[in-house]
Amino acid sequence: MTPFDRIMTTACALPLASIDTDQLIPARFMKRSRADGYGQYLLHDMRFDETGQPRPDFPLNATGAAEAEVLVARRNFGAGSSREAAVYALADFGFRCVIAPSFGDIFASNAVNNGLLPATVSEADAEEILALLWTAGTAITVDLDDCLIRLGNRTFAFSIDPIWRTKLINGWDDLDLTRSRTGDIDGFERRDRDERPWVQLKDGQKD
Repeated sequence: MTPFDRIMTTACALPLASIDTDQLIPARFMKRSRADGYGQYLLHDMRFDETGQPRPDFPLNATGAAEAEVLVARRNFGAGSSREAAVYALADFGFRCVIAPSFGDIFASNAVNNGLLPATVSEADAEEILALLWTAGTAITVDLDDCLIRLGNRTFAFSIDPIWRTKLINGWDDLDLTRSRTGDIDGFERRDRDERPWVQLKDGQKD
């Protein structure tokens, strides 16, 4: 994965609460190949009308939305089923960060494992960020080193699990995280052999 340090980009405001994974990518599109990209199906039934035409008033259809790398929403983003394809759709559309007051637990874990930052802010800060995006333009900086969001002349703090932060900063998945602790694991095994020799397997012995 691409390490996440600091991005200076544009943001798209989606002032809705409880956007669930079925809305993020309807189930009927999940049989399609990931190699073809899922971005075109992101929020499909909200972005397009029944004839397949883009809804002009939907934020992701606005001019410049396709270049935005940050999405700002209200609470409970990513609720619902555990489908990882919801994260694929966001990432394939081009988003690298979602800012919201809260996230579905499984969605947030899937997001981190795919290099997408779920930045948690307070309800009040989310509302202020949404308001600023409408009045002060869309330029935004998300700094994972300092866990800060900069928008106009305002700065907002966000929170993220420390382990998730480490994974994103380094571009690690779970296996990479485990490998980073190889020295600690080897040290534990040496100490355990010395302290509990009776539980060690003898040469040629199977477990």
